Amino acid sequence: MSVLPNTSETDLGLIRSLRIQPLLVVLRPERIDLEAVFITTRLCRQLDQLVEAGVQHVEIAWIDHPRWRDLAIAARSRHPRLSLGAASITQQSALQQVAELGFSYAMSPLLDRELQQQAKQLDFLLVPGVMTPSEIRQACDLGCRLVKLFPASVVGRSFYRQIAAPMGNLPFMIAAGGLRAGDLYSWLDAGYDAIALGRTVFENNDFDPSLAAWIGA
Repeated sequence: MSVLPNTSETDLGLIRSLRIQPLLVVLRPERIDLEAVFITTRLCRQLDQLVEAGVQHVEIAWIDHPRWRDLAIAARSRHPRLSLGAASITQQSALQQVAELGFSYAMSPLLDRELQQQAKQLDFLLVPGVMTPSEIRQACDLGCRLVKLFPASVVGRSFYRQIAAPMGNLPFMIAAGGLRAGDLYSWLDAGYDAIALGRTVFENNDFDPSLAAWIGA
């Protein structure tokens, strides 16, 4: 996949990293994670398992809760070398907060012009969610060099092949939503640049062994 012109160094940094390991894992805090001491939480245990397995890119879903900021700080402090992003950014206050906290990047489930303009003002990478060729083009026009196809399971892995020829040079495409570890090979082979996985990464609170095998392959 070629990189579109005028790609910023921030965008290039994440693209380079994802080309080495084209995987992102999204963790969504539960209320108990937000109210307990971080090192005792399920989210902390899962984060530790991901790092131990060699996962390089992890997103923590943003939640409108007064303790989310503390949880995010604790996660960054525990694993400072991890490429840590924020997921589920849909409002300007959330984007402002994650940028101030020093996250590497953020992801949104939607394409919002005002959010992208704010991200540009903050010199912060916000990857928008897209679902149609028109939204992909709009994202490119707003300067987005990475986009998240969401929900990917709805449009199917052949979507990339179907739009690649008529649209020409596509942005860096991350497939997310409804995917499992077993989908990694087929979706990457279909042309997508990276895959984002969620709660299916853990089976009975244990890291999916098939994903561990993929990372170690």
